[in-house]
Amino acid sequence: MTDRKRAGLFDLRGILALLFGVYGLVLTVMGIAATSQEDLDKAGGINVNLWMGVAMLVAAALFALWVVLRPLTVPEKDAQGKDAQGKDAQGKDAVDTP
Repeated sequence: MTDRKRAGLFDLRGILALLFGVYGLVLTVMGIAATSQEDLDKAGGINVNLWMGVAMLVAAALFALWVVLRPLTVPEKDAQGKDAQGKDAQGKDAVDTP
């Protein structure tokens, strides 16, 4: 097995999980605490803020779970700049020439 290093700094899934989580939390709180009967009547009796907030929290949890279960990795390069398959930075077969 080849050595691989994690590249979590460049993983957008974590950023998306954070954004979905924050917005989902705000919508859920607004749906619970600040929804009037007039708002419910406008939306056909459905508390849209609450349900969209819960859906965004579920999406945030799925993104966070994805980050934990399948972390982004980058293959390590050896001293000649080849990866584990013997390819150079352009993806061509790196042949050692004398």
